[in-house]
Amino acid sequence: MADSQYDSQIEKIASMIITDKMSLDEQDETKLKKYHDFAKKQFRLDEESSIQIVNEAFLYLKLKGSDAVDPLQNGDQFGAGFS
Repeated sequence: MADSQYDSQIEKIASMIITDKMSLDEQDETKLKKYHDFAKKQFRLDEESSIQIVNEAFLYLKLKGSDAVDPLQNGDQFGAGFS
C-alpha cells in the first residue's frame, strides 16, 4: 500500500474520532469497535490491521495536538510508524 493511501486512511479515521468527540485516551473496546469495524469494511483490513490503524489514528491526533510538527510527515522521528 502506498504511504499516501495509508496516511489518507488514518486521516479518515481521525476525522471520525474528532466528529464523535471521542477521548484520545479511550480504552473501552466497545467504543473502539466502531472504528475497527469501519476500517475492516472500508479498507478491507483484517482484525489485527484494523486495530493497528485505529491506534495510529489516535496517536496521530495526540501528536498533531502536541506541537506544530505534522506526524504524518515526521512520524519516523517519534517511532510511530508513520511514513
